[in-house]
Amino acid sequence: MSELLSEPDNLIDFMLNKGNGVKGLSQINLKQIPDRFIQPPEERLDHIQIATQESVPVIDVSRWDDPGIAESICEAAAKWGFFQIINHGIPDEVLENVKRAAHDFFELPVEERRRYLKENSPTHTVMLKTSFSPLAEKILEWKDYLMHYCDGQENEHSKFWPPLSRDQVLDYVNWIKPIIRKLLTVLLNGIKVEQIDKVKESALMGSPVVTLLYYPKCPNPNVAAGAGRHSDVSSITILLQDDVGGLYVRATEGDQWIHIAPTKGALVVNIGDVLQIMSNDRYKSIEHRVFVNGSKNRVSVPVFVNPSSDAIIGPLPEVLKAGEKPIYKHVVFSDYFNYFFSKGHDGKRSLDYAKI
Repeated sequence: MSELLSEPDNLIDFMLNKGNGVKGLSQINLKQIPDRFIQPPEERLDHIQIATQESVPVIDVSRWDDPGIAESICEAAAKWGFFQIINHGIPDEVLENVKRAAHDFFELPVEERRRYLKENSPTHTVMLKTSFSPLAEKILEWKDYLMHYCDGQENEHSKFWPPLSRDQVLDYVNWIKPIIRKLLTVLLNGIKVEQIDKVKESALMGSPVVTLLYYPKCPNPNVAAGAGRHSDVSSITILLQDDVGGLYVRATEGDQWIHIAPTKGALVVNIGDVLQIMSNDRYKSIEHRVFVNGSKNRVSVPVFVNPSSDAIIGPLPEVLKAGEKPIYKHVVFSDYFNYFFSKGHDGKRSLDYAKI
C-alpha cells in the first residue's frame, strides 16, 4: 500500500476520492509519510526559532463592561494579533463535549465519514475535507476537518449533520455567538465604530463556520506539518485547543515563533484578514502554523467568523474619516475566499489580492 501511495495520483485518489483522508494514512502503519507531505527543511519545527521568553496575552473577560478589559483586547489585537480569553462563561462540559465529538467523528469507519464529502453530503452546510486545498497546494498538510456552516439556519440544516457532532456543535454555537458579538463590538469600538448595523454585521459575522480539526498522529512528525504558515481569511477566529499542543504564532518582531501552550478552559482569539482590511491595518492578522505529534491524535475546534459570501469588505468609513488613505480596495468576500483557497498556504500573501 505505501508503495502505491508514493504515486501522486494514487495518493489523491486514496485521500479524496475514496474519502480516507489523512486519517486513513495514519491507519495503514506507514513507516515513511508520502513525499507530498514532506516540508522543506526551513519550514520544519526543528529549524524555526522559538521565542521562549514571549507569550501572547491571557485576558480575563469575566467583566466585559470593564473599560480596562476592552483596552486589553484592543491592545492585544493591534500588537499581537493573538490573545487568549479565560472566564468567558462557556461551561467546561460544553468545551469537552465538542472536542470529544471531533475524536468520535474521525474514529468512525471511512464508509461513514465519506458520506460528508462535498459530493456526497446531504447538505451544503456540512463538509468533510482533508489537508488545506489538496488539488492546488504543492505540499500537503497532515490533517482532516469537518466544517459546519452556521449562518442562522443551522437549527434547520443540522438534521443532516453527523449524529456524533450535531448536538455538540449546536450547543457550542449557542454559547460562542454572544462571545463573538462581544469581541467584535469591543474591537470595533476600539477603532471608533460605535454602531454595528445589519450591513456591518453581515460584513463581519454573517457566516461563522465551526470546524472539527483532526491531526492524526504522524509517523514522521519532524518533517510534516498540520498547517503551513498562514493568516486566517476570517474577521476573527476563536479556537478551542486540546492539551496536545502544536500551535505556533509568529512573534511581532524578527522571525521567531511563539508556542501557544494549551490553557485549560481558555479560548485562543486571533485577528483575520477581513478585520485587518476593514480596520485599514489598525488590527493585524498574524501568521501561524501547526505542527503534528508522533504519539497522539490532536484535535482543535476553530470557529471562523466569516462574512456572508456576498458581503463587501473594505476599509470602514469611520477609520478613514480623518482623511487617512485606504490601503485596500473593496472586494466581495466570496471572491477573496475563493482566491485564498485557490493555492496552498503562503503566509499573508492573500492580502495582496485586496490591496490598492
